[in-house]
Amino acid sequence: MKHIVFFSSGIASWVAAKRVVERFGVDDVRLVFADTLIEDEDNYRFLHEAAANVGADLVVLRDGRDPWQVFKDDRFLGNSRLATCSKRLKQETCRKYIESIVEDVVLYLGIDWQEAHRTDAIVNGWSPRKVEFPLMWEPWLSRPDFFALAEAEGLKPPRLYDMGFAHANCGGFCVKGGHSAFKHLLQHFPERYAFHEQKEEEMRKYLEKDVAIMRDRSGGKSTPMT
Repeated sequence: MKHIVFFSSGIASWVAAKRVVERFGVDDVRLVFADTLIEDEDNYRFLHEAAANVGADLVVLRDGRDPWQVFKDDRFLGNSRLATCSKRLKQETCRKYIESIVEDVVLYLGIDWQEAHRTDAIVNGWSPRKVEFPLMWEPWLSRPDFFALAEAEGLKPPRLYDMGFAHANCGGFCVKGGHSAFKHLLQHFPERYAFHEQKEEEMRKYLEKDVAIMRDRSGGKSTPMT
């Protein structure tokens, strides 16, 4: 039996991995990281330090594309309703890897009790493989507990948390983010914001359509907002 922990380079997946190893040991545990190629550099630092702390083998998977190449290949600009980047770079890449494992597997995700509404869709999506959520094992922990555990272990979490980002994925850029999320990215990483701004404009020209990641809903209408 292989215990596969989806290891995102964020704090929650590290706590989930710690709980799996505490219960089953490290020998049959693998940490699987799907690289989008645009993670913040400090996430990559945390990824390897956190994996070393857990003690299990780290498997890094890469589709070879970043989200913008996915959007171009799909001829679709991701937005708050649909993010094909996550599907291609994470879900499909991980599924290919899981299907290559000949042993029985149990999959573990860092979804906590505050996101319990997400679990049914995840379980159904991976059926008939078994999926578990270690952050829902007792005792339940809150987000501040995650950071306290990291401090106790001498681990410094990814810097995006201290900078006020809601999550540490994709370098603070996510097509599912709203106006405030992109404003936050602009304030903290103006060059990174400008890069994504340029890529969005390239997609608009490539598709020859008035599309954008965000929407302007002022005045009772919904229009693309670059």
